[in-house]
Amino acid sequence: MKPFRIDVPQEQLDDLAARLANTRWPAQPAGSGWADGVPVDYLRELVEHWRTRYDWRAWEARLNALPQFTTTIDGTTVHFAHVKSPNENALPLILVHGWPGSFVEFLEVVEPLSRDFHLVIPSMPGYGFSGPQPDTGWTTKRIAAAFAELMAQLGYDRYGAQGGDWGATIARRLGVLDAEHVVGVHVNFLLANPPADRSALSDDDNDRLDDLARFAADGSGYRAIQATRPQTLAYGLTDSPVGQLAWIVEKFKEWTDSEKLPEEAVDRDHLLTNVMIYWLTGTAGSSARLYKESPNRFQDRSTTPTAVAVFPAEIARSVRALVEKHTTVVRWTEFDRGGHFAALEEPDLLAEDVRAFFQSL
Repeated sequence: MKPFRIDVPQEQLDDLAARLANTRWPAQPAGSGWADGVPVDYLRELVEHWRTRYDWRAWEARLNALPQFTTTIDGTTVHFAHVKSPNENALPLILVHGWPGSFVEFLEVVEPLSRDFHLVIPSMPGYGFSGPQPDTGWTTKRIAAAFAELMAQLGYDRYGAQGGDWGATIARRLGVLDAEHVVGVHVNFLLANPPADRSALSDDDNDRLDDLARFAADGSGYRAIQATRPQTLAYGLTDSPVGQLAWIVEKFKEWTDSEKLPEEAVDRDHLLTNVMIYWLTGTAGSSARLYKESPNRFQDRSTTPTAVAVFPAEIARSVRALVEKHTTVVRWTEFDRGGHFAALEEPDLLAEDVRAFFQSL
């Protein structure tokens, strides 16, 4: 286990600036908008902000204020931040991001959560400063096993887990694979397969499943590509920062609690920092591989006490009657604001729900 510090060579930043300045922009027909993808006018303005006003060095310093380390588990590098609570007897808590997130997704919850928890915030294998995986087969189950080993290496034999998106799946799997040590799991995204006969479900539950069906029909093209041809996708995104930006910013527009632009829900420079992590580490393709490696999110029933936080602008809100078929739910919270990136959009709400859940166990 080695200390880690982010130190991006200036030539990488100069190369990025040159690529942004020399972007080849596609045409866009009059009358088309976000329904066709990220509009050219919007992305041009965002790229100009990225090129001329965004300050990576300031964000690099902010990230480096977190104690960071790398270790090798199961043949791959695992990068993580490790923030200890002033309370020596605090419960360790691992925070797991998803796609298109990164460990910077949790920056706003570090301060409130570290009052009560020792925080371990890893970059998933294939993501960010963990770098590309050396081999195939990195399923959510294998990642969960690696994170269980990480917590063991840190000497934590009793801990909690929290996550959204893929992080929710991995946190839940930790509760199955390492049930002896995981005292509870908190998630802010958890789906279940809809039944063939939905007549027994409430109107609200059916509305949630209808939202999921609409997402599958109109909003999941990215998933189909990443689950089938991640290597082909990698060439375009690894070579074009604007391509990488568009691929990610579209999801922040569609999955956040915003009416018009993603900046209404997430700070623009924080969003760009998340994109920078993918760009600087060249992990567009390796992060996408998770969709190919793990087509099925759930297999084993979890008996670990689980809390589910539901935010209204989520891709598809969780249905309790279905989630409880495979997960032991002991807390269920419905919020009136926030979306898919809860730690970024509503850090105070998320942190308080996490704290209340683990205090109740």
